[in-house]
Amino acid sequence: GVESEAAYESCKEICIEMGTYFQAQDDYLDCFGDPAVIGKIGTDIEDNKCGWLICKGLEKMTEDQRRVIQDNYGKKDPECVAKIKQVYRDIDVEKDFKEYENESYKKLQGLIDQQTFVPAGVYMKLLKKIYKRQK
Repeated sequence: GVESEAAYESCKEICIEMGTYFQAQDDYLDCFGDPAVIGKIGTDIEDNKCGWLICKGLEKMTEDQRRVIQDNYGKKDPECVAKIKQVYRDIDVEKDFKEYENESYKKLQGLIDQQTFVPAGVYMKLLKKIYKRQK
């Protein structure tokens, strides 16, 4: 096994960053992904999940938009879901996610390039598999 604390910390940092990106991407696809491609109909809004989109959205919503969220988030009603998605479109949370995705990729590339403990190809193979995935 690995006995170097520096190697462990480096791997941990990369894996946490990659896992966080993967989860944010999963939240994005749940809302905006094509069900025919992702293989399911997303239900994060109906299930009242505290995901990347709602957290990012709350940072930039107006008070009126917050009221729409409070009145409709977590309800298993297609009209409520449509209202939430409209708020997301109005505040352009899709653009925010795309920026986050690109920043995460660059950050991960930098972390991978800086470390010398694990062959970079190991991390890059995984990163390339998840970067801009559609399902």
